[in-house]
Amino acid sequence: MATANTFCAEQLADGDGAFPCDASPINAVSLGIAAGGFALLFTVYLMKKLSAAPRGSDLMNKISDQIKSGARAFLVTEYKYLAAFVVVVFAVLVILYSLDPPSGDKTDGIRYGGCFLAGALLSASAGWGGMVVATDANVRTTQAADKDGLNTALRVAFTGGAVMGFTVVGLGLLGVSLMFYLVTLGHDGEEISQRLIYAADSLAGFGFGASSIALFARVAGGIYTKAADVGADLVGKVEMDIPEDDPRNPAVIADNVGDNVGDVAGMGADLFESFVGSIIAAVALANGDIVQVMLPFWIAGAGILASMVGYFAVGTKEGATQKELLFALHKGTLVSSALVIGFSAALCATLFEGREDVGWQIFGCIVIGLVAGVLIGQVTE
Repeated sequence: MATANTFCAEQLADGDGAFPCDASPINAVSLGIAAGGFALLFTVYLMKKLSAAPRGSDLMNKISDQIKSGARAFLVTEYKYLAAFVVVVFAVLVILYSLDPPSGDKTDGIRYGGCFLAGALLSASAGWGGMVVATDANVRTTQAADKDGLNTALRVAFTGGAVMGFTVVGLGLLGVSLMFYLVTLGHDGEEISQRLIYAADSLAGFGFGASSIALFARVAGGIYTKAADVGADLVGKVEMDIPEDDPRNPAVIADNVGDNVGDVAGMGADLFESFVGSIIAAVALANGDIVQVMLPFWIAGAGILASMVGYFAVGTKEGATQKELLFALHKGTLVSSALVIGFSAALCATLFEGREDVGWQIFGCIVIGLVAGVLIGQVTE
């Protein structure tokens, strides 16, 4: 039997090639583009649903607006410095890869630089979008917990978090899918497998751009929020005898600002980088095999659909205990995970027809990774 990276080439050479071996690059990323766009539309639906929840009293809104204003000011300042860094690195990548192109094509500089720029911009956008929604969801969750009960508050809070999650995966999958297709264009005269290898190399720039933003956003936000937290405790609780988390203490507002820019915007950029990085790594390991290139995009798209179903599974009863609340969140994870396993099995069986042993080996790796991730979450609780 042919190895994984020559199977489709031999099938096409013999005239026996059919889908998926005869798939084009746009076919490979089609489900990724569609699912990424659908995730962003679902995000719009969630934002409308969140905006229907009441914001509470004037005092609550005043504090919320202060936190939102501070978080925006912090990110605007941070992104100004990051913009200069991104521009410099973009220029360096374009120059280096134009002077010494790995594929021999002088356009490699634009390909690498463009991927880096797209990754950085989308990573920053994911963090910003999550921060804006989080600062708005906080006050609505407080109002729901006070007036409408535990289950309503859980749904409001989870909806706010879901906006962040679907923004990350929507921008990530849509962005990495489109950029992969774009960098496969050109290289006239090359076989499709070689074009895919060159494209995977260029796509590493996308992950580099996302990682750069994630690093600065996570570290800068984390340092800020920890400094504000310590300041609030030392000055407010120790020196002024003000209770913890009392809004009369300005450092408490600063601490909450830090939570939103570090734990939300920074985490959003971090998750974005991890999400696209796993797809890019899988594409690189495919070594030009169109089916194995296609698989990570399609499984990521199926995962988004599974997560949408899992979102609606989250809920609890009034007066729930801490254990019951955690289980309410776990329901969404378990439902989504079960669906991903089913989708993955169907995709591996369909895409690897004729080399089923390879497909089921990959499926086994998917299941091991998924189960390990769920168990790590359970154990750390």
